[in-house]
Amino acid sequence: MFEEFYKLAEQPFGVTPDPRYLYSSPTHSEAMASVMVGVLQNRGFTALIAHPGMGKTSLLFDLLEKIHISTRTVFLFQPLLTPQELMRSVLADLGESDTGEDVAAMQLKLNDVLLRETASGKKVVIVIDEAQTLSEEVLEVLRMLSNFETSREKLVHIILAGQPQLADRLASPSMIQFRQRISIVARLAPFTAAESRAYIEHRLRVAGHKGWRPIFTDHAYALIAKHSQGIPRNINNLCFNAMSLSCALGQRSISHSVVYEALRDLDLRPHRLEPVDVLPSDDLALSAHMQWPWHSVGSFRRRLAVFTLFALLAAILCWPLAQRHSDHAAAEPQTPISRVADMPVQNDIQEINSSAQVHGTQKAQAQSRPDAKRNPL
Repeated sequence: MFEEFYKLAEQPFGVTPDPRYLYSSPTHSEAMASVMVGVLQNRGFTALIAHPGMGKTSLLFDLLEKIHISTRTVFLFQPLLTPQELMRSVLADLGESDTGEDVAAMQLKLNDVLLRETASGKKVVIVIDEAQTLSEEVLEVLRMLSNFETSREKLVHIILAGQPQLADRLASPSMIQFRQRISIVARLAPFTAAESRAYIEHRLRVAGHKGWRPIFTDHAYALIAKHSQGIPRNINNLCFNAMSLSCALGQRSISHSVVYEALRDLDLRPHRLEPVDVLPSDDLALSAHMQWPWHSVGSFRRRLAVFTLFALLAAILCWPLAQRHSDHAAAEPQTPISRVADMPVQNDIQEINSSAQVHGTQKAQAQSRPDAKRNPL
């Protein structure tokens, strides 16, 4: 779509958990190290807790890629299972056919498989994603699987990855026996603003960006970090939409106004996002510029289109009135300019003469009366 415009080999903000794009932030590196220690030391159970979109699945795929040579792995990403479906799925991933046994019979078969793999020098790791949806019956079966062990080591290691609800469930009083078996709990925290920028630049490099000039401006990075809340999935969606919009506008540098427009497009609420100040406090000029959505590309174009439409409608509605006025003016007789100029003066002269005659008549009548009083003045 925009790969050619930005000279990229591939789309950098995909929705699949590609381990190549996994960014080793401090929180991800720490979580990976904790999970890896649990596997290598045969601790039995490890829990990975993170909010949705934090990259749990990408981290797990990267882990399986690192350990696939020395381990047999089972990855379950649809954990809404019954105990029978759980055991059947685990055996199927380990290459065992389904013969229709009950849970107890399948547990015995799994124990034999684990002993065989351990004898060959390989560990068995079972990874269950979205484990917060597991029922208590399934969790109890998993707890029983952790009892498969020799006098020296565990025969299977189980990784439970899930959202914070998983931690709440494991902390409940009814799960105390299960909770005691989890020796390592790893967590993923949201990115900081600096980590969000490094994450974006990392994905662009993996996708083939080699230019010395950054695609996103500094203020665009700040806006992305604030509104994505440091969650990788949100960052991916926002960057993808911003790059698509900027490509459509022919702008190779993605500014904060384009990111803001992408935010408006992704907003599912009835009301649009209000402008926010995400810039340094001393950058008053640009901060004031960001306070009004008028300066966003799409917003300006929409207002320009509305203004043009109203102007066109006003012209259409006023045209008949203007035409009637023009026709009426053309039908009236025209008075010569010279006569028009003389008319006020002649009228004034006639009014003055008429007033003088009236005054003279009134004075003569007053003098002819015998009882008329003389004006001392």
